[in-house]
Amino acid sequence: MLEVILIGYGAIGQAICRRLQGNGIVTVSHVVVREQRVAEVQVALKAAGSTAQAVAAVPQGAKLVLECAGHEALTAHVLGALRAGCECAVMSVGALSERGLPERLAEAAQYGDTQVHLLAGAIGGIDALASSRQAGLTEVTYTGRKPPLGWKGSAAEGVVDLARLKQATVIFEGTAREAAHTYPKNANVAATVSLAGLGLDATRVRLIADPDAVDNIHEIQARGEFGEMQVTMRGKPLAENPKTSALTVLSALRFLHNRASGLTI
Repeated sequence: MLEVILIGYGAIGQAICRRLQGNGIVTVSHVVVREQRVAEVQVALKAAGSTAQAVAAVPQGAKLVLECAGHEALTAHVLGALRAGCECAVMSVGALSERGLPERLAEAAQYGDTQVHLLAGAIGGIDALASSRQAGLTEVTYTGRKPPLGWKGSAAEGVVDLARLKQATVIFEGTAREAAHTYPKNANVAATVSLAGLGLDATRVRLIADPDAVDNIHEIQARGEFGEMQVTMRGKPLAENPKTSALTVLSALRFLHNRASGLTI
């Protein structure tokens, strides 16, 4: 039985705990949350039938950590866990748009003689994109398309009138790093695509508010010596949190099952 420590108990953490419960392959041993939430989360875990313990820090001797708490968790918990030799998987990939953070994570993993894994989350084709980088990848563009109200509460409100939009409108065009800073709540996919390919400053990003869109749509276009690649994803939302793709949780479960299995893909 593979034991994993979760950092975070929001909609994603709760969904992962629930789907792993009683699976016989992977079990959640601890859930790391802020000190003021430990008692509350412990009650919630028990009510959900989980045997996991709520704690305020990654326990000493931890072997595997899955971060699903948000950007602050990387500096608060993941860096230290890596230095202590704990293998870590990261879901808040958008945080790596902060200059120097990818290098700090890599250095911490090297110091601890372990690895940090960046999970694909809501986007597909990351394996092919990362493979093509080995042989002259020359161009990568990520396009994110949502219904206008899907951009509510973001910088898009200063660009267009989302409530009255009648046609698809580009609300941002620039680099992946710029996109992550301007639209931090939508940074994970763009950052993942860029880190798998040409990097944060060479990957182009286009964000679109489209009144005809029903789902959140992710598109990758890439060219290079390998040929050309086009990927389109129409993600369904996580039932517990409509702002999160259901595939994000499934991506984490795939990683954990691969870690526990003799045969992986």
